[in-house]
Amino acid sequence: MLLSEVKIFNRNLIEAINIKVINNMDKQKIEFYVGLFVITGLICTGYLFAVLGEISFIKDQRYQLYAFFTSVSGLKTGARIEMAGVEIGTVSNVSIDKERLVAKIEFSIDENMELSEDIIASIKTSGIIGQKYIDILPGGSDIMLEPGEEIYNTESSLDIESLVRKFIFDKDKE
Repeated sequence: MLLSEVKIFNRNLIEAINIKVINNMDKQKIEFYVGLFVITGLICTGYLFAVLGEISFIKDQRYQLYAFFTSVSGLKTGARIEMAGVEIGTVSNVSIDKERLVAKIEFSIDENMELSEDIIASIKTSGIIGQKYIDILPGGSDIMLEPGEEIYNTESSLDIESLVRKFIFDKDKE
């Protein structure tokens, strides 16, 4: 009787150990899949931040140019710079030149885009009340602008308020 009880006890012990090992393996499997799911979610979230935030992990190949305008009303850092409707760069800085007392705009132009020295930079509005951007009209010169040089031909933005004011007050004089 003692031997049969020992065999039953051993069998029960082995079954209990097997169940614990199996339960422990199931728990490890579940933890592995949860961890894999969390890591995948973090990678996807990081990717979305990079794409939607337009974050570039590779340094853009761009060069800087400068231009001076009498008025840059509504133009902001990050505004598009276009030529023939295609974006070729962005506005990297908007400041005031203390010597000339005019607005100084720093352009960041794609490196593969060569601009001649006689181009015309104009501040335009997309749509009636849209955002301001810079439109570049190509020139015909064979001399190309080097990084850090100045664009001399500029056209400031059209100030709608002053035009309306002029129209109203000129009408009153008549």
